[in-house]
Amino acid sequence: KTAGGRRAPILVHDPERDVLQPVASLGVGEATVPAITVADACSVSARVFRERRALIVEDGVSPCREEEMYRRGTMLSVPIMWTPPGGGMQPLGVVNLSDRASRQPFTAGDQKLITAIATQIGSAIQNARLVRDSLTQQRLVHEMELAHDLQMRLLPRAEIVAPDAIVAARVVPAESVGGDFYNLFRLGAGRTGVMIADVSSHGYRAALIMALAMSATAIHAQTSNDPGEVLNALHASLTEELESTEMFISAFYGVIDREKGTLRYANTGHPHAYIITTEGTMKRLAALDPLLGMVDEPPAARTVRWTRNNDLLVLFTDGVSDARDRRDTRLGEQRIIEVIVEHRKEEPNAILERVLATVEEHTAGAVRRDDLTMVLVRS
Repeated sequence: KTAGGRRAPILVHDPERDVLQPVASLGVGEATVPAITVADACSVSARVFRERRALIVEDGVSPCREEEMYRRGTMLSVPIMWTPPGGGMQPLGVVNLSDRASRQPFTAGDQKLITAIATQIGSAIQNARLVRDSLTQQRLVHEMELAHDLQMRLLPRAEIVAPDAIVAARVVPAESVGGDFYNLFRLGAGRTGVMIADVSSHGYRAALIMALAMSATAIHAQTSNDPGEVLNALHASLTEELESTEMFISAFYGVIDREKGTLRYANTGHPHAYIITTEGTMKRLAALDPLLGMVDEPPAARTVRWTRNNDLLVLFTDGVSDARDRRDTRLGEQRIIEVIVEHRKEEPNAILERVLATVEEHTAGAVRRDDLTMVLVRS
């Protein structure tokens, strides 16, 4: 009842709806006080908010419908202001006082007093918003951490293909979740299935496609020995999702048969796939078929020689070779291959750690732009 007002609603600006929404009131039910559009030409409250200056409206001036329930006699309307750290003034809402017990009009002194109080209200409102935003951000971070952990759990452990193959694999999403993935399959008779794929985006939509692709691949890899058929079946399973999201998938799927000494593979647009021998020679497993989602033609499978306990299958996504430093300089494919060739006789895990250290050294804290995935296999 400051300044003798017996009716006093507090209206706070809702930016999404661009209205002044009642949040508290004196002498009138808050639930019955209507919101006021900021652009309302009749409303005193809207005018005070827009012009950022207080108004004293004398008795006898007909109130607008939205304000008539708390307009009794003279009304004092004061903007609720907040001063951001960078300076300037930002309006947050309006305080209205009317129905003065003394029946006397509001004075300049009353206006000054209520303006000071409105400033304190503004600080309280902004502090409440900051606390709310902080809690929301904390919840969001927690949910993203849970999503990241869940996605990482979808990826197979390298040990599932032992002792037929020794594998080192890592996925590092650009965001909490991403669209890169790998998969491993123990197919029996000394055969090991290895897949790496890159969905043409990152974030939650790409992560959804990734999860669907992993589930579909786990089924198709067990029903066909031909990598081309497996990738074609994967495409068929995801056709609707890829079309609706306008995404594509670069994928490599190979089956290493250590008993027959062969690697049979299909490659749909995945540029970074190689065999590196302990002698240091390198063979690129070229991507001769387009990305999954671009055409309906089934990819073809090819067979190359595989020397057990000697050859190293090297697979990685663009996030590795395209890693950029603060000056926007690419790390480049050649540097990755040099590191692997130099340390080719080491265990796959040791080689992987050296590559990741090279990427980290190059980027030196620069923002990661793309998901990063690498798989190394010796069988």
